[in-house]
Amino acid sequence: MQQSATQRSGSRAGRWQARMTAGVVGYLVFVEFTSGVLQGYYIPLLTDIARHLGINDADVNWLEAGQLMLSAIAVPVLAKLGDLHGHRRMLLWSAAVVAVATIVLAFAQTFPVFLLAWAVQGVYAAWLPLQVALIYSRSRGLPDTAARTRRATGLIVAALQLGAIVGALSGGVIGDLLGDALWLVLLAPGVLVVGVVVVVWRLVPEGTDRVHGVVDSGGAALLTAVLLVVTGGLTFVRLNGAEEAWPWLVVAAGLLLVVPFVRYELRQPDPLVDFRVLRSSAMWPVQLTAGLFGVSVLGAQGPLSTFARTDPDVYGYGLGLSTSSVSLVIGAYVISMLIGASQFARASRLTTPRLTLIGAAGLVATGYLLLVPFHDALGQVLAGMTVAGVGSGALVAALPAAAAAAAPVGRTAVATGLTNTTKVIGGMFASSVFALALAAGTPVLAGGVEGTAGSLTGYVTVWTICGTTALIAAVALVFVPRLAFADPAQTDDPAQTDDPAQTDDPAQTADRAQTEDRGAAVREETAG
Repeated sequence: MQQSATQRSGSRAGRWQARMTAGVVGYLVFVEFTSGVLQGYYIPLLTDIARHLGINDADVNWLEAGQLMLSAIAVPVLAKLGDLHGHRRMLLWSAAVVAVATIVLAFAQTFPVFLLAWAVQGVYAAWLPLQVALIYSRSRGLPDTAARTRRATGLIVAALQLGAIVGALSGGVIGDLLGDALWLVLLAPGVLVVGVVVVVWRLVPEGTDRVHGVVDSGGAALLTAVLLVVTGGLTFVRLNGAEEAWPWLVVAAGLLLVVPFVRYELRQPDPLVDFRVLRSSAMWPVQLTAGLFGVSVLGAQGPLSTFARTDPDVYGYGLGLSTSSVSLVIGAYVISMLIGASQFARASRLTTPRLTLIGAAGLVATGYLLLVPFHDALGQVLAGMTVAGVGSGALVAALPAAAAAAAPVGRTAVATGLTNTTKVIGGMFASSVFALALAAGTPVLAGGVEGTAGSLTGYVTVWTICGTTALIAAVALVFVPRLAFADPAQTDDPAQTDDPAQTDDPAQTADRAQTEDRGAAVREETAG
């Protein structure tokens, strides 16, 4: 009888914990919905922002470059700080930082201030991994911790994608309604971000997991130096012209800094970026694909927006769309990504994950290369971006899973985290290069006045680079072993699988479950 009472007490405690976890997930859905809104809201407004700041369309790409650079550094650092000091605490502080940055950029009157606020706002990229870790911690002790974490992650990723669509559509509508008061248009997302701060502060409990260790500050400093020197050199190229040699020497110096950075990280027991996982023949093509994929999924949406706003009656190219119409183009692209992501698993079952990855990269290449000759009408641009969007969505869903499948035991989260880092860095470099390409050959209007639109040659260069990098990714994936990323049952020699579920070590199995669930956070980046 005593045993029965104990079991009933444990059952009640388990149900209470499950309800608490479900409540936390509900609050975090709102957090990630807001993250999606931030990702989609500003894209239709980029041309208006450029006119407000007195810059050319080409220079809005520096905004994306700055934000991606900061997020590449901040995300792994904040994730580690969450492990050390509490994920809810880091989520709250990062939300407060994003709220301040969102408000500052609404009132910024100069490009440097706006650029700084925009870059700092990119800290929201850390929300998803912090939330996944928090959910896992709150679910610990329940009989289905891993399954609950996966389901909850699916919910918040869906909220992210929905937020990106809502943000893209609402940004255009609000921009048209309040176009004369751009500060008010830019301030609108701040209401949601302040709401995130309040929700996390008042309603989200802290997790219980803590680890001992330190942040790899040396690795963070070296990575910061690499990214700052390279982007600084590219900025000097923009300011001084491509014919000057010394800015290119600065870029080369930044690239050379990669060597000491990699060597330093290889010596660390818990590095910021773990390059050891690249030794697998199945892993390096995935990471290369992630970096090349970042070029288009993170670097090309700004040029798409400004091209759609360019007036063909003035410049002879562009679509001449209003802010709200551009939001429909961006929304269609994001929806096509959602379709691609939802169909990846089905396509993998019909073929293999490897062939599906190759096909997805091929779709991205096809979509962007179609824009090179066909960009004169809205239907042509929509067709190309829809094809690219389906492939991009499939890659967003596929790359973290492929990295997890190729990772050695206990390194799943490291592998998926590296996928995210390489993708962001690829997008950062692409944004910088696209800014240079669009600024080259700036059109001159009647009367000798220099236009504010990016050059047509620059846009063609953007699409060519996006298509070519996707093709290179597809070729790289050809070198992946034929049965890579497949379930162990599909391989000819199950004994050689890296899946720890095939081992008898329960500690390894538990480690795999935890790292897989936390690694799923990378899918956020999804909507770009």
